[in-house]
Amino acid sequence: MAYNYLYTGSDDGVATITLNHPPLNVLNIEMMEELIQALEWASAQPEPVVAITGEGKAFSAGVDIADHTPDKVESMIDVFDRLFHAMSEINKPIAALVNGAALGGGYEIVLFCDLVVASEKAKLGQPEIQVGVFPPIACYVLPRLVSWPLAMEILLSGDTFEAARGEQIGLVNKVVPAESFQAEARDFLKRFTRLSPAILPLTKKAAQAGLGKDFKEGLEAIDRIYLDEVMKTEDAVEGLQAFMDKRKPTWKGK
Repeated sequence: MAYNYLYTGSDDGVATITLNHPPLNVLNIEMMEELIQALEWASAQPEPVVAITGEGKAFSAGVDIADHTPDKVESMIDVFDRLFHAMSEINKPIAALVNGAALGGGYEIVLFCDLVVASEKAKLGQPEIQVGVFPPIACYVLPRLVSWPLAMEILLSGDTFEAARGEQIGLVNKVVPAESFQAEARDFLKRFTRLSPAILPLTKKAAQAGLGKDFKEGLEAIDRIYLDEVMKTEDAVEGLQAFMDKRKPTWKGK
């Protein structure tokens, strides 16, 4: 379908959503509605990995301040929450390809992704507190990704930090040079797209199944996925047989 604020495309095993609202890909209500639709599109594609990136010099500088006003804020929070529900319902790995600044709501999208590749020039952060509000999604996600003191520093200061700092504290998988960002980000994703399209989402599902559970309950949930779902796929049979045959597996995605 045609979008006003983004575009989509599929190649090399990746279904890509590109934010396209120059100059800084600021998220307004209509754009977030489009992003929800694009996520539904990406979920339905055969590609095993979903990527979100930005056109131009920024990933996204956040949600439009004009949509925080009392007459719009409830609608904005509704669509913003639905955006993250849509992301949570995608069983494929989601990668944020952070080509430039990712701030506020834009950085919350990054935090919610499974993998993050960032340009060395990218600036990250949650500056909401500096304008008298706080980032709801980041308040949920950050304490689950980093230590409590680090999460509080990011949330309570509103300071931005460089991609290299994000890599250092575990919020970025890889920092790449700005001049070769697209090529190196795609090379990073090839590590995953060459694997089984059937097993990638089940591995993500298993990791999620253990969250918030004690060891016994979590392991039981993970074992059920392994026995009832993974071991019933053709790709699991093929992968194990290929290993014994000392050859590369031929994935069928089922």
